[in-house]
Amino acid sequence: MMNYKWDLIAFLAAIFISIILGKIIIPLLKKLKAGQNVLSYVDNHAGKAGTTTMGGFIFGISALICFLVFSQGRNNFSIAALIVALCFLIVGFLDDFIKIKSGNNQGLTAKQKILFQTAISLLTAIFVYYKGFTHFFVPFYNKVIDFGFWGCVIVFFVFISTTNCVNLTDGLDGLAGGVSYLYLLLFYFLIKVELSLYSNNIVNVSEIQNLALLCLIQSGSLIGFLVYNTFSASVFMGDTGSLYLGGIIATISIFTSNVLFLPLIGITYVLSGISVIIQVCVYKLKKGKRVFLMAPLHHHFEYKGHSESKIVFVYKLITLIAGVICIVSVM
Repeated sequence: MMNYKWDLIAFLAAIFISIILGKIIIPLLKKLKAGQNVLSYVDNHAGKAGTTTMGGFIFGISALICFLVFSQGRNNFSIAALIVALCFLIVGFLDDFIKIKSGNNQGLTAKQKILFQTAISLLTAIFVYYKGFTHFFVPFYNKVIDFGFWGCVIVFFVFISTTNCVNLTDGLDGLAGGVSYLYLLLFYFLIKVELSLYSNNIVNVSEIQNLALLCLIQSGSLIGFLVYNTFSASVFMGDTGSLYLGGIIATISIFTSNVLFLPLIGITYVLSGISVIIQVCVYKLKKGKRVFLMAPLHHHFEYKGHSESKIVFVYKLITLIAGVICIVSVM
């Protein structure tokens, strides 16, 4: 029987612990002079220079503590998901640390960052393949299909794209955190509906229940973090947080066989990534011409005169609508 009361307690505890950790970690980061360096061409964000960064530690540590306290039964998949996410957090931390030490916005080089991401993604994809996590639920078809070796390829691509797209979405106060807490909350309900309707097809029910709990706890931890991260933010998550989020979102999606729902519920992540690809390609092919005033897409809307708060609200609304449609589709 699904213990929703226990899940609710864990969710509220995650919010509370995240808020408490913010009170501890943010002053510590300030003492360490962990301030954000703003890109020179983002002139309308110049006033944010020096804002404390690496706030991803707040919701990462909160989620880890709460999950270890509240998880019950078999939780090997969830622990693996946390380990993968923490590996990405370390990469993000190195990037943030180098930026702070160098005094500019140049952290790890693009080659270094993609090398680290590739290594983590490849090892996880191999693990997924040998554990047989290549069965994916197909949205709107309501069937599970084994993609075999191609499932391994999909997993690798999902890790690379998700971590980078979540990272690109982290450009406005509360944007990546707001979209991600909703994504994870919706994913929790998606998993619960699947457990209710398709439990006969799920071998490790306890494992999947704990992955759903991890979704809920991580969502709560992000809500607590948003106390400090909404406009105008007193702390940024940094690459420490955005790469961690990309890792946890991708891993949970894969381990629950719901990876094909990721680009649907996470449509705003996709828009961030695609807008950058389009902008770069057109700029190179058309010799300096641009499709957007600035990429990722949320900056384009900023330059069109929309406030950060309005853009964040619309992104969250889109995520909510997409998530509800996906949940209803599996019923």
